[in-house]
Amino acid sequence: MRSKPEHYRPFAGGYVSDFDQFMHGFMEQHPEVQEDRQRGWYIYWDHRVDLDELDQQRKASVPAKPYVYE
Repeated sequence: MRSKPEHYRPFAGGYVSDFDQFMHGFMEQHPEVQEDRQRGWYIYWDHRVDLDELDQQRKASVPAKPYVYE
């Protein structure tokens, strides 16, 4: 008889790899790691974008020639 997985994970099919088991246990023992991950995510990905500046950059860019070796 197959035991139920500890946590529901879509498309997992009930199998939990050794790595996933290790990471789950590690994250339970070290919750500060998740806070660090979120802070890093906000630094590199979730930053505000100035749409006016982005529009100016697009207008100022010069399109590349299709055949750069000619």
